[in-house]
Amino acid sequence: MPDLITVTGVVATPPRHVTTNSGLEITSFRLASTQRRYDREQNKWVDGETNWYSVSGFRHLALNLVGSVQVGQPLVISGRLRVRTWDNGERTGTSVDIEAEAVGHDLARGTAVFTRVLANPGPPASPVVTDAVAGSVETASPAAGPGGDVDAAGWAAPGLGGSLSGGSGLGLGESDGHPDAEAEHEGADSPAELFDPSDKPDDAALLPF
Repeated sequence: MPDLITVTGVVATPPRHVTTNSGLEITSFRLASTQRRYDREQNKWVDGETNWYSVSGFRHLALNLVGSVQVGQPLVISGRLRVRTWDNGERTGTSVDIEAEAVGHDLARGTAVFTRVLANPGPPASPVVTDAVAGSVETASPAAGPGGDVDAAGWAAPGLGGSLSGGSGLGLGESDGHPDAEAEHEGADSPAELFDPSDKPDDAALLPF
């Protein structure tokens, strides 16, 4: 049984959106989660240590993330936790990944406006990996060259349907995937590998809007 987690944090990197050759939509970004504590000596609240997560969303969630999430925004994320080791040729370490099932803005930090989208909006244009902020994603035809297509091998897919245990209060609704999705991508590596886990943005990038 996979480990489930609910975490709050701030978007630390621009979301990256890709479409695999099999048509699977994936959006990934880095999340910084800093716990606050009260310092009695200074008589004020101070930041504790920051935990870093590589977050990935799939299918309709991936498409909605592109139009909804920007650097510096506070989020609440529920999903499946995965821990993996990495090696960039110079250093090695451990990365903590979250395969998101539900994502929302942290309304304790601000306000948001919800816009419902159609359950089956039709096939979108195929996005390619981009470093632009959310909402500004390049598109490419299915026959695009290197960078326009991404092989499905090496990408994971989250579980289908169901709800998170523990009563997080975030309804997951019905899955928008197909019955064979879990078997097709079972055992694949995380799409969070788009990022170098050793890359930690400047603190200025973590300031909420």
